[in-house]
Amino acid sequence: MWSTPTTATATATAAVCYRRLTPLSGIYTIPTLNPAPYTKHSLHRPFRSLTCSPPADFKAYGAKKSEIPEVIDSNSEDKRLASEEENDDQGVDVGWLPAFPHTLVASMSNFLFGFHIGVMNGPIVSIAKELGFEGNSILEGLVVSIFIAGAFLGSAGAGYMVDRLGFRRTLQVDTIPLILGAVLSAQAHSLDQLLWGRFFVGLGIGANAVLVPIYISEVAPTKYRGSLGSLCQIGTCTGIIASLFLGIFSENDPHWWRTMLYIASVPGFILALGMQFAVESPRWLCKAGKLDDAREVISNLWGPSEVERSIEEFQSVLNNDGGDLDSSWSELLEEPHSRVAFIGGTLFVLQQFAGINAVLYFSSLTFKDAGITNGALASLYVGITNFAGALCASYLVDTQGRQKLMIGSYLGMAVSMFLVVSAISFPIDEELRNNLSIFGTILYILTYAIGAGPVTGLIIPELSSSRTRGKIMSFSFSVHWVCNFLVGLFFLELMKNFGVAPVYASFGVVSLLAALFSLSFLVETKGRSLEEIEVSLNPKAR
Repeated sequence: MWSTPTTATATATAAVCYRRLTPLSGIYTIPTLNPAPYTKHSLHRPFRSLTCSPPADFKAYGAKKSEIPEVIDSNSEDKRLASEEENDDQGVDVGWLPAFPHTLVASMSNFLFGFHIGVMNGPIVSIAKELGFEGNSILEGLVVSIFIAGAFLGSAGAGYMVDRLGFRRTLQVDTIPLILGAVLSAQAHSLDQLLWGRFFVGLGIGANAVLVPIYISEVAPTKYRGSLGSLCQIGTCTGIIASLFLGIFSENDPHWWRTMLYIASVPGFILALGMQFAVESPRWLCKAGKLDDAREVISNLWGPSEVERSIEEFQSVLNNDGGDLDSSWSELLEEPHSRVAFIGGTLFVLQQFAGINAVLYFSSLTFKDAGITNGALASLYVGITNFAGALCASYLVDTQGRQKLMIGSYLGMAVSMFLVVSAISFPIDEELRNNLSIFGTILYILTYAIGAGPVTGLIIPELSSSRTRGKIMSFSFSVHWVCNFLVGLFFLELMKNFGVAPVYASFGVVSLLAALFSLSFLVETKGRSLEEIEVSLNPKAR
C-alpha cells in the first residue's frame, strides 16, 4: 500500500504527502520530489489433488509442538498422495489454472486500491489549486486521512457482511462505493465533494482489503494458495504503476486528474461483472448449508477426486466449532480465537512501525540527493522494485514457506535500515553515502515486498478458524489502518526532532522484533489445507 505524508502538524490530517496504497498486506509510499519541508465463470477444468499431507511436528503459536490429528481415513489420504504423484509425473503442473480466473478477478480490487491511491500522487497540486485549498497542508492532509477513515470503517464492517452475503455478493456490493466515490471525486467542484468521494472509495477499499485474501485462501488449491494469494500484492503494484503512467499526462493538462478519476471507476464495473461469473467460496457454501453447490465448486476447481474428502473435512470442523454465520465479536476474546487475533493485530503493528510508509516517503529525498530530480523516474524505481518483489513472493511463498519468508524479509529490512543509518552517520565520501542510501532503500523495499508485505495478509486467514476468519481479518486490518494513520501523523515530526539516523535505526530495531515474533508465534502453513491447520491449532475441532 502506498501513502503520502505531508508537513508535520499536531493534527490527524498531517499525513498529506502520503499517497497511500495498501496490498494487502502493507502500505507503500510513492516518492514525490516535492515533499513537505523538513530541514511513501469459472473455468471448469478439473485437476488432480495436489495437497500435501501434514508433518507430525506442526508447531502451534510458539508453544509445544503438536501433531495434526487425522481428519480423513487412510484410504482417502493414500488416494490423495497417489493423485499428487501422478500429477507430478505428467510434467506440466497446471493445478492452479482452474482457480486462477476467479482469484484474478478478485484481485482487481487490489488493482483499484493501488490506482486510487496512486491517482492522487501527481495531480494533488492541480487539484488543490483548482478547488481552492492550495498551500493549506491541513486540508491536503484531510484529503488523505479521510480515505483512511473510510478504509477503517470498511474493514470493520466487512466481516459482518460476508457472513451473511457470501464473498461474491459482498465484493459486488463493495464496488458501489468504489464507483460512486471515483465519479463523485471526478466531478468535484468543491473540497466537500472531493472529501466525500475519497471517503466512499476508502469504504470500498477497506472492505476489499479484508475480503480478497480470505476469498483467495478459501478458493485456491492448498498447494497454490500462497502463489495465488500473492496476486493481491501484484494487483496493488500494477494499479500503482498504471496510475503513475497516466499521471504523466497531468503535467501538461491541469484538469487531467478528472479524467484519471473517471478511469478509476472502470475497474469497479469490471470487478462487479467479473464476480457475477466467479465461484463462491466452497467453505462458505458448506457453512450456509448449500452442499450441492459446494461439491460443484470443489469438483470444478480442485478436481472430482477431492469432493467427498473436502466436504468431510469442512463438516468435521463445522460440527465441532460451528460456522461464522452465527459467530459473534465477543468470541475474539476467547481461546483459540483471541490468540490468532493477537497475532494478526501484532503483525500489522510491527509491519507498519517497521517504517514502510516512512522509508518510502523519505526515499524521494534520497533519490533527489543522488541527483535523480525527476519525480516520475524515482516513483518508477520504487514501483518496479515493489513489482519485482511481489513476483518473487509468488514463487517463494509456496516453495520456501510463509514463516521463512517473514523472518528473512524482516531481517533484510533490518539490515537495510542499519546500512542507511551507517551511510548517514559515518564520515564517508558523499557519492558513496548517496549510493549506499539508495541501495539500502531499494533493498528495504525489495525485502519488504517479498515477505512482510504479501505474507502478512495471507497467513492471518490461514491461521484463523472457519468460525471467526472474517472477524479476525476485520480486526487485524482495522489495526492496520490505525497504525497507518499514526505513522503518517508523527513521522515528519520525529524526523524533525530526532533526525534521520535515530528514526531509521528504530525501524531496524522493530524489524528485528518482527523477525523474532515471526519465529516465536507463527506456524508454517505451506502445503496444509485450512481445515488441517484449524484442527491442529483448535482442540475443539478435533
